[in-house]
Amino acid sequence: MTFFESLLVLLFAAVVLLQVARRLRLPYPAMLAAAGVAIAFIPGVPNIPLAPETALAIFIAPVIVDAAYDFPLGAARRLFSPLLVFAVLAVLLTAGVVAWLGHSWLGIPVAAALTLGAIVAPPDAAAATAVLSSTSIPRSTETVLKGESLFNDATALLVYSTALSLVPHAGAPSGMHWSTTLRVLLAAPGGIALGYAGALLMRRIHPFVKDTLGGNLLQFCTAYLVWIFASRLQLSAVLCVVTFAMVLARTPELIHRNTRMRVQSFAVWSAVVFALNVFAFLLMGMQVRNILGRLNGAALSHALHFAALVVAAVVMIRFAVVITFNRLNTWLRRSQGKPQRASLRQAVLVGWCGMRGFVTLATAFALPQQFPQRDTLVLAAFSVVLVTLVLQGMTLGPMIRMLGLDETDSAADQMKLARQHLAHIGRNTLQSRDDPESDSLRFLYGLQLSGEVTTVGQPTLERYRLYDLIAVRAERKALEKMREDADLSPDLYLKLQEELDWRELTLLPQEDRLIEEG
Repeated sequence: MTFFESLLVLLFAAVVLLQVARRLRLPYPAMLAAAGVAIAFIPGVPNIPLAPETALAIFIAPVIVDAAYDFPLGAARRLFSPLLVFAVLAVLLTAGVVAWLGHSWLGIPVAAALTLGAIVAPPDAAAATAVLSSTSIPRSTETVLKGESLFNDATALLVYSTALSLVPHAGAPSGMHWSTTLRVLLAAPGGIALGYAGALLMRRIHPFVKDTLGGNLLQFCTAYLVWIFASRLQLSAVLCVVTFAMVLARTPELIHRNTRMRVQSFAVWSAVVFALNVFAFLLMGMQVRNILGRLNGAALSHALHFAALVVAAVVMIRFAVVITFNRLNTWLRRSQGKPQRASLRQAVLVGWCGMRGFVTLATAFALPQQFPQRDTLVLAAFSVVLVTLVLQGMTLGPMIRMLGLDETDSAADQMKLARQHLAHIGRNTLQSRDDPESDSLRFLYGLQLSGEVTTVGQPTLERYRLYDLIAVRAERKALEKMREDADLSPDLYLKLQEELDWRELTLLPQEDRLIEEG
């Protein structure tokens, strides 16, 4: 088969696996990991050549942008301490312990061992989200899990790029020279400054491509362009893209952009990120097949023993950090007369949500071919992903129910209260208008407040549609405020935003003109 034919077959297999995972209520990343293992043992599957330095940009840049847009910034301010501990301290501690294992067990240079530590350190929120989609957990727990994903990726990737630059034969001379030291010190602030400047420039360009298909395409182009530009300047591409995306995500013109284009953009980004996940797992499976062919019996046994040590270290360190932080934080808050923020049961759940996934695969694949003991390190990284996705991912749902943290009924109540709050905003926006159309809308909002309907029905008359659109825009502003004040979990926010989007899509195509005239 040709490269294109092989890719089509693999993508088709991924679609089938996704349907199997959905029907069996299994996390789809675990199914992709199984597919990667299967690829490793299927003869005749062609290799797909991809330069390591290109792979990192292709896989990581759009995923970071997507995560930055979904990042709950308001909630992060309130949960700064756990996010700092889980996304920075836990990642650094994991990277350090794995680096010690690599240096002492394999005898590789410290910088090379630290590179492996950075590869396996960041948990993958997408894997946890795939499992949690069928349940509902406490809002603070969900916020921490989704909020840490962006920062732990950034922390791990920053350590990864720094350590990689210090590895002999991996793109830099041996040792820490003054020029290398200066470059490392300037990489982080320089990347942040470049990302901020790029976001300001995009704010100027955005009005020219606003609400067009070209605007959606430009989002992908700029994500890759910012990454490549930072890499060429030897700045932190990770921090550059994170800063770029977070500044853009808080741009009012993007938050309140055309509803139809926002729905399209959300669908496109979701599909692209999923396709990249599929591609990463399948490529890793091909790599593992080649590695198994190169390693002999004794070398393979040694590599698998090392992989088992790394897996155990990764799982235990996160669990220990989360439980220790929870107990210390609870003791401190009780001594100050404050209620605890998270129970021990919540800490156990967060500690078990340590599945590794996309970032670990992408960074392992991006290791240079001449990297010290590359085959052993890649095999260890894939083992961490496979074991954590299967062991933790498959048991996460039962653990939630065993710990009594399934709040599906509570989530329904939260959704009802949020809808009623938005209905109040919509009805109050129309209080100053006195005509049959606004009276009808106020009546429908009253039905929504009473619980007889969930959302206001579809409008038919032009003025009726105009008033409904005005009310929807007011509800949308209130929803954004609820998000910034952390009154909603990220999942409920997206559901309510989707409801408002579909309501707005029922309005006239000339909606912007009608608002200006109103």
